[in-house]
Amino acid sequence: QVQLVESGGGLVQPGDSLRLSCTISGGSARGYAMGWFRQAPGKEREFVASVSVESLYFYYAESVKGRFTISRENAKNAVYLQMTHLQPGDAAVYYCAADISAAGMRIGKPSHWGQGTQVTIVS
Repeated sequence: QVQLVESGGGLVQPGDSLRLSCTISGGSARGYAMGWFRQAPGKEREFVASVSVESLYFYYAESVKGRFTISRENAKNAVYLQMTHLQPGDAAVYYCAADISAAGMRIGKPSHWGQGTQVTIVS
C-alpha cells in the first residue's frame, strides 16, 4: 500500500521561505506524477503544484506561480515544494499527493494523499 509522508511545515513571517518534503513508500516514485495541495480553514482544498514522473512538465496555481517551485528526486522517492515570499494567504495545511497524471491533478482528485503539514504565517 502506497503511503505519503510530508514534513517541513512550521511558523514563519511574511516574506520568509520554507521547504516542504514528501516521501513515498510502498511504491516507486517513478510510478507516479506528484503534487501539492493546500487547505485553509473554511476553504476547499486547492491545487498548488504538480510535476510529471521525469520532471518534464510542471504545473502551478496562478496564486503561487513565480514564488513556489516543485521538484523531485526519484532515487530518494521524494518530492519537494520550495516556497518563497510567503504571504498570509499561503497559510494552510499542505498535502502531498500522487496520481497518474501531473496535468490531471489540476482538476481531478489524486488517488493518494499524505497526512498534511501545517504552514502558519505570523507577523
